[in-house]
Amino acid sequence: MIRRLSHTCVYVLDQDRAKEFYTEKLGFEVRSDVRMGSEFEGAGEGFRWLTVCPPDQPDVEIILADPGMGHDAESAQQIRALVAKGAMGPGAMTTDDIRKTFDELSGRGVVFTQEPVTRPYGVEALFRDDSGNWFSLTQPNA
Repeated sequence: MIRRLSHTCVYVLDQDRAKEFYTEKLGFEVRSDVRMGSEFEGAGEGFRWLTVCPPDQPDVEIILADPGMGHDAESAQQIRALVAKGAMGPGAMTTDDIRKTFDELSGRGVVFTQEPVTRPYGVEALFRDDSGNWFSLTQPNA
């Protein structure tokens, strides 16, 4: 029986820039940052295993993955194009005070494509990471 989700993947265009964005702008913590060897099938010369998570949620790690990890060159290029285009919306994040979080993140240079708006499920804002992935930031209804 599956008990829980431990990792989820976000494809990024540059892992160093993504690490800086997720830690310095979003306030996440690095959980893993290691080079994996060529012994993994499809890894070629190897790949970088880089994971981050919010400080209050260490049990779910976000893999900041290079699109080439586990993909052939053509597929990796297609993923890069979709990420850069802003076509990937990998998830939603929650906060207890969206207006305060919106102000804090905006002050750190996070680009919001939608300011906080009241929705049936709560208050939502949309932002993009440094690669082009977009996320919903939501303060759920009580």
